[in-house]
Amino acid sequence: MTRNPLLATLLPLVDDLSRELPDEERYRRLLEALRELLPCDASALLRLEGEQLVPLAVDGLSPDTLGRRFKITEHPRLRALLERPGPTLFDANCGLPDPYDGLVEGVHLEVHDCMGCPLYLDEQPWGLLTLDALEPGRFSSGDLDNLQAFASLAAATVKASQRMLDLALRAEHEQQRADAYQRAAGEAPRELVGQSPAHRQLVDEIKLVAGSDLSVLVTGETGVGKELVAQAIHQRSLRHTQPLVSLNCAALPETLVESELFGHVRGAFSGAVGERRGKFELADGGTLFLDEVGELPLAIQAKLLRVLQSGQLQRLGSDREHRVDVRLIAATNRDLAAEVRAGRFRADLYHRMSVYPLHVPPLRERGNDILLLAGYFLEQNRPRLGLRSLRLSAEAQAALLGYPWPGNVRELEHLIGRASLKALAASPERPRILTLELDDLGLDQGLPLPEAGKATPSRELPKPGVELRTALDDFQRQLIAASLQRHAGNWAAVARELGVDRANLNRLARRLDLK
Repeated sequence: MTRNPLLATLLPLVDDLSRELPDEERYRRLLEALRELLPCDASALLRLEGEQLVPLAVDGLSPDTLGRRFKITEHPRLRALLERPGPTLFDANCGLPDPYDGLVEGVHLEVHDCMGCPLYLDEQPWGLLTLDALEPGRFSSGDLDNLQAFASLAAATVKASQRMLDLALRAEHEQQRADAYQRAAGEAPRELVGQSPAHRQLVDEIKLVAGSDLSVLVTGETGVGKELVAQAIHQRSLRHTQPLVSLNCAALPETLVESELFGHVRGAFSGAVGERRGKFELADGGTLFLDEVGELPLAIQAKLLRVLQSGQLQRLGSDREHRVDVRLIAATNRDLAAEVRAGRFRADLYHRMSVYPLHVPPLRERGNDILLLAGYFLEQNRPRLGLRSLRLSAEAQAALLGYPWPGNVRELEHLIGRASLKALAASPERPRILTLELDDLGLDQGLPLPEAGKATPSRELPKPGVELRTALDDFQRQLIAASLQRHAGNWAAVARELGVDRANLNRLARRLDLK
C-alpha cells in the first residue's frame, strides 16, 4: 500500500489538536512536520500584530530571529504573502529582498528560494507560514497544493492553542499599545521581549496586578526596563484609555520637584508667571509613573503620602484643594527597605507604594532572551543603516550569552547600535548582508571585575592569554555537560533547562564535540 506523505505528515498534527501542549512545543512540532513534508533550510511561523509580523517559532533560523519585529512596509515579500489568499512561490530570480537573508543558521548566504502562505482564523488574517531554501529551484509549483493543505491544519493548530486569547483580546491589545506607539513618535514601539522562565514570571505578575488598582513598586537594576514594565501595567489596566504620565524624580532639582508633582499658582516662586498643573492633575483618571522615586526629598515624601492617602492636593502657593484619582506606579534601583532603616525614606510612604512589589530580573538571569533582544535591536537598526540584512556571527552570539551585562537591556541596545555603525564604517563598500563579528562588539574590553574580597562564583577565571571564544566554548561545554549529567543524557530536558531551541543545542553540541 503506497504511503501518502501528506497524510503521514498531517495525522500526528491532528492527534496533537486534542493534547494539552505548551504553545512553543505545539509550534515546534508544526514546523518540524512542515520541513518533513517540504524539505527546506528554514521555516517560520509569524503572527500579524498591527503593522508588523512577530515570529512565534522558527526552525533553521538564527535564534535572534525570534526577537525581531518585521514591519510589513519594510519587507515586500512578507507584504506580498499577506496580500494573496493562497500560497505563493517566489521565482528564484525575484528581486524582492528576503527578510531572512543571512539569518539561515550556519551560513552567510542570501536565500534563493522562498514560498509561504497566509493563515486565517475565522476568515481574518492571523499570520504567515514561510519556507526558505538556499538552493535555487528547491520548491516547485506542485508544492503549493501541499502547502495549502498544511496551512489549513496549521490554522487549526493555532486555534487550539490561542484562539480565545488572541481573538478576544486583539482589539484591546491594539488599543493598549496605542500609547506606546504615540510615545515612540514614529520609532518602532518598545515592548517586553523574551521567552525565559524569569521573563514569563514577570509577564504573569504584570497580568495579575494590572487589572487591580493597587500601587506597584517596580524594583531592579539600572537598565532592566522598569519604565516598560510600568507601561505594560498601564496598558493592561482598566485605565488604559486615560493618560500615563511619567516623572523622573532624579532628573529635577529639589526646588522644582514639588511644582512638577503638584503644580503651582502664579507668583508661587520666582519665575512662576502663571498657573500650572502638576503631574498628578495631568494623570487624573489614569496612571502616574514615578521613576527613581528613592531620590525624592523627605519633605516631598510627606506631601506625596498625603495625596496618595486622601486623593487631595494643593498647588504650590495655593490653599485650594484639588481632588485627583490616580494610580501610582513607582520604580527604583535602590533598596528602599534599607533606605527606610537608614532614615532616608519614610516607612509609611514605602509601605503605601509597595502594596504590590514587582522585581524585574537582570539580563544575565534571562538566558537566551539576550539573543531575542539582540535580534529586536538588530531589526531596528537594519533599516536605519539602509541594509538588507543585519546579523550576528556565531562567535558574537556566544559572546553576548557569556557577558554579565552590568548595564542590562539598555547596555545591550546601545552596544548593538554602536557595533552596527562600527561594522558598517569598516566595510570597504556597503554590503547587502552585514555580519557583526566578535571584534565589532568589543566585549573583551572592560569586562567588570569581581568585587574586592569576593571569589568568582562556581568557576575559576581562564588563565591569562586564553582567547575569549575559547573561554566561552569551555564554559558552554561545562554547562551543557553538567546539565546532561543531571538529566541522564536527555537532550530535550537539557534544552528546556538552558532555555535554548533543541535544534540549536544539537548544532552547538556538535561544534563543541559533545555529540
